[in-house]
Amino acid sequence: MAAVDIDVPVDAEPQIHNPDDLERQAEGFKEQGNAFYSQKDYSEAFNYYTRAIDASPRTASYYGNRAATLMMLRRFREALEDSQQAVRLDDCFMKGHLREGKCHLLLGNAMAASRSFQKVLELEPANREAQQENKTAETLLEFERMADFGFEKRDFRKVVFCMDRALAVASACHRFKILKAECLALLGRYPEAQSVASDILRMDSTNADALYVRGLCLYYEDCIDKAVQFFVQALRMAPDHEKARLACRNAKALKAKKDEGNQAFKNNNYDAAYQLYTEALTIDPNNIKTNAKLYCNRATAGAKLKKLNEAIDDCTNAIKLDDTYIKAYLRRAQCYMNTEQYEEAVRDYEKVYQTEKTSDHKHLLKTAQLELKKSKRKDYYKVLGIGKNATEDEIKKAYRKRALMHHPDRHSAATPEVQKEEEKKFKEVGEAFTVLSDPKKKVRYDNGHDLDDDGCCDGRDFDANNIFRAFFGGHGGGYSFDSSPESAPGNFFFQFG
Repeated sequence: MAAVDIDVPVDAEPQIHNPDDLERQAEGFKEQGNAFYSQKDYSEAFNYYTRAIDASPRTASYYGNRAATLMMLRRFREALEDSQQAVRLDDCFMKGHLREGKCHLLLGNAMAASRSFQKVLELEPANREAQQENKTAETLLEFERMADFGFEKRDFRKVVFCMDRALAVASACHRFKILKAECLALLGRYPEAQSVASDILRMDSTNADALYVRGLCLYYEDCIDKAVQFFVQALRMAPDHEKARLACRNAKALKAKKDEGNQAFKNNNYDAAYQLYTEALTIDPNNIKTNAKLYCNRATAGAKLKKLNEAIDDCTNAIKLDDTYIKAYLRRAQCYMNTEQYEEAVRDYEKVYQTEKTSDHKHLLKTAQLELKKSKRKDYYKVLGIGKNATEDEIKKAYRKRALMHHPDRHSAATPEVQKEEEKKFKEVGEAFTVLSDPKKKVRYDNGHDLDDDGCCDGRDFDANNIFRAFFGGHGGGYSFDSSPESAPGNFFFQFG
């Protein structure tokens, strides 16, 4: 290590050529360094130990003292160099080996640390500090093994757990910090991962691993253009960085395919958009946020193609990936509305409105709740077999057809069970016609209002036979009704003219 310049005049100290005088001067610098060290003025201690080394560069203890000072200044790599130089000069320098081992530990090299502590124990078998530090090195190695296994199994929480414990020992190990940050990113804990990577880059702006992690966070947050910039920068620093290379390739491919799909959708080419989003989803299963958007985009294209059930599944997949994704809830709710799954639609709109209390979301929720309420009543349109936009003539024709189909006289020879069912249907047809043929009642029914107050459908004064007579009686139509004495009262039969 280069000596630190001391701000003194060139001629302030006489040139000493006598080796004994140099030794005495070096000892003096060392004593001054010790004094500053004991006062915790480590910067000044460093300066005086450096002057001692300059005066006597072959004295192991001076390097050892400066190593101890550098450790207090948290300059562990420089401290390691000094410790290694100390034991090169004196292989029996126990404190030198001990400090070398501690530096290796702090820097995350457990195997090298263990070798240093073993050397101390050869020199002094009962050294309790070396014994304890050696056990710590073994523990560190075990956390490394567990972390490697966890990463291989994609158990990223386990890796973070191991790295937290490893960093409690190896606080200066960038490798452990990077592995933790990468796993935090893979777990979606982007701010934490960014913080760790940024701390490293403040100390070393060319650290390719930290640049890669920064890019990874941006990539997983769907900021793909910015992510690519970091991946490219990491590859400039380390051209062989395989993870950065793969991530960069995936990021570019994902963006290109997604953009193609978006353009196809804008051009109303929904089949092509659907296929392109499908292809994009195969590129990187780990990119949760982008894939959630791709699922939602594909759902939108699927809805345009009338693939409503597939669209619902895609929205569900998007929500599984990102349960805060409002667009996916809204898209799924609309698909539920279109497939008359009103309870599910209400549930999704309630989730949206709880998250974002806008007037638009409130209106959507109210509409879904109304449709749900309406769905729980008898569907008079289905009873008559007509659409909701049926004309007055279509309503009459439908009633004529259904009333004749279910009239009790037509089923007089059937079993009692069938007669009962047909009588029920006949009554429902009458109810439906009573409501849908009356413009005021129809409007109220369509708007979801209760009709019990009208007294038309509560079963008290409603008589389906009266409606039948009113509709068919006196108008011909190819049928006549006979109520001869031998016929049961109110029991009509068809007589074709």
